Amino acid sequence: MSFESFGLDSALLGALAEAGYTTATPVQQQAIPAALAGHDLRVSSQTGSGKTAAFLLPCLHQFAAQTSAQAAKGASPLDAVAREAGSRKRAPGARTTGPVILVLTPTRELAQQVMRAARTYGARLRALRVASIVGGMPYGPQLQALRAGSELLVATPGRLWDFIERGAIDLSSVKHFILDEADRMLDMGFIDDIRKIAALLRPERQTLMFSATFGGAVGRLAQSLLKPDAQVIAISEKGPDRAAIEQRLHWADDLRHKDAMLDRILADADIDQAVVFTRTQIEADGLARRLFEEGHSVASLHGGLPQGMRNRVLQGLRQRRLRVLVATDVAARGIDVPTITHVVNYGLPMKAEDYVHRIGRTGRAGRAGLALTLAERRDIPAVHRVQQLMSQAIPVAEMPGLEPRFRPRPEQPRAKRSGPPHRKGGPGRFASSPGNNGTRGRPRAVGR
Repeated sequence: MSFESFGLDSALLGALAEAGYTTATPVQQQAIPAALAGHDLRVSSQTGSGKTAAFLLPCLHQFAAQTSAQAAKGASPLDAVAREAGSRKRAPGARTTGPVILVLTPTRELAQQVMRAARTYGARLRALRVASIVGGMPYGPQLQALRAGSELLVATPGRLWDFIERGAIDLSSVKHFILDEADRMLDMGFIDDIRKIAALLRPERQTLMFSATFGGAVGRLAQSLLKPDAQVIAISEKGPDRAAIEQRLHWADDLRHKDAMLDRILADADIDQAVVFTRTQIEADGLARRLFEEGHSVASLHGGLPQGMRNRVLQGLRQRRLRVLVATDVAARGIDVPTITHVVNYGLPMKAEDYVHRIGRTGRAGRAGLALTLAERRDIPAVHRVQQLMSQAIPVAEMPGLEPRFRPRPEQPRAKRSGPPHRKGGPGRFASSPGNNGTRGRPRAVGR
């Protein structure tokens, strides 16, 4: 399905054509028409599915339609926004009428990615100004951007609420409220900030909520923020495009064995660029130092780095000055570089969902990718959780000359009990001990 079939504004279609985008992805095919019709959306889709365009394009189309209508009447579209907001309560000290489109993201890296996409899609919308306010950046330049005014604002919830408390921003003009990767924002503890921000918005707004999952707290948040007739869109595939990403699992005997396999992987001439994921910041820095000493063009990326340094690292990756990036999960959802051909899970993620976002860094823009996992004996439970989430076993592979001595047995399904379930406290749960007449005693360790 082409973007022309949605009836998007000609300025958006021209910008999309210039950027080389012609065919809509499955999530775009379902979300764009529903959002254009004015519905609230609850969309579950994985990273790399094209969700950024799915929520930006319909909002930008409606903004373009509004500005065109105002221009036809001979009035400035910004004047119309100001008049509409004038009757509403403004934040004390606010200098501008505030944005029409508000996007919340969990991280600075993802906010920057959304910013780039908005500027690409809206390149021909002369009235569109885009700004971002995120944590870890100086307040001064962000405050100046707010005072200058913006129609589309991308923000992290904590920093946005900070500016709201300072009276530096007015959200009364927001017509489109977008939560990108809502599950991640809740994992990072932003739920209270999100609720307080939403309470300041007009009730008739359009809310578009995107998340990898809508279970638990994410589902309850969606129920409280979305209109009762919100449309539910679920992209059924669990994880990145399996046709584009080949996955392999390599078992390692110990750390030295794992390092030897990583060295073999990075020596492959077929690698264009690679991301190596670790579990901790210390591990990322240490591994990056070792690889640098071995002659790789490499840098580390994690939440402990100053934001200026993180920006320079990402810029170096995009400009191909870096061949290898060693990163923690802070970067799993914020890197969009089509030339990443390999992802290596040097350390297994703490949450199985992060595995999906990690390997989604490769196999992008229609290209093939390879995702390699280096696992030790202690990683068996984490591997099982990932395979359960993906609904598939990761194929096991071995490197000639680096075959492991350790090979775990395939996971066996648990046998079903043939008899009735044991009562709580009965012999199937607790063992009787002499003198207690079969009453509850201390649990017996079994199979240790």
